[in-house]
Amino acid sequence: MEKQKKVYIAGHRGMVGSAIHRKLKQEGFNNIVVNTSDKLDLRNQDQVAEFFAAEKPDYVFLAAAKVGGIVANNTYRAEFIYDNIMIQSNVIHQSYLNGVNKLMFLGSSCIYPKMAPQPLKEEYMLTGPLEETNEPYAIAKIAGIKMCDAYRSQYGCNYISVMPTNLYGPNDNYDLQKSHVLPALLRKFHEAKLNGDPVVTVWGSGKPLREFLHADDLAEACYFLMQHYNEPGLVNIGVGEDISIADLAALVKKITGFKGEIVLDSSKPDGTPRKLMDVTKLHNLGWKAKIGLEEGIRRVYEEKFAEKVG
Repeated sequence: MEKQKKVYIAGHRGMVGSAIHRKLKQEGFNNIVVNTSDKLDLRNQDQVAEFFAAEKPDYVFLAAAKVGGIVANNTYRAEFIYDNIMIQSNVIHQSYLNGVNKLMFLGSSCIYPKMAPQPLKEEYMLTGPLEETNEPYAIAKIAGIKMCDAYRSQYGCNYISVMPTNLYGPNDNYDLQKSHVLPALLRKFHEAKLNGDPVVTVWGSGKPLREFLHADDLAEACYFLMQHYNEPGLVNIGVGEDISIADLAALVKKITGFKGEIVLDSSKPDGTPRKLMDVTKLHNLGWKAKIGLEEGIRRVYEEKFAEKVG
């Protein structure tokens, strides 16, 4: 990536896009184009066409997406498949029409089959049924990967796809109905501590295993891959280690300073039993995550809730 070239970050206000934005600024990129959804609806073909024709970016990070946790994915199934397919199709196609040098498409670990072998290797995509609760979102993301590969094959476009594991960091979503597990736990335990509640209830059995990557580490990996990776298919981005939801809840309890008990509500859904990324390909390319989970959660908690924790 040449620092004087124009970079477009789609979804710059989200957790992923904002982390990439911060990283590029740190690296000396000043010709960065961003736009908010109220001014540019990426689902609208005409608006996206006009934007690309006017701006002519050299590099594109496609981090814009409709995202959410189990409840949101299962409730707004039509919106999740429609919005995401329209966003990525418009941005990828207009990148081709307007001569973008390189594009990175960001997906999600939910593209892998629900019962895929662990850890998840890149070649496991499309080898079995998906987790039902987020199937529409996963299908949209799979379509994005295949679209990048198709444009590479037919038109010679240098479009790459990366699949981050579960993310956390600045600009995360803390809405208890729509957020992912880690921000939801942080908010639950923080509010329980403030209210003096004796118990925090955690959804599910506590047995599912999840891997967590700080958004700043993701941004580092994305920047690295935009410079060094130019192949079809996809690259997993993760840490290669996971933790049970029960142990995660205990860690959040420790960081927030909550003194009560944790109760597991096994009547609530668990989702996929395990989603551990195989990051061998990424490590072989020369990149590894640096931010430890406890350090990362502590940093996020202090930033979000503006208080020092012991």
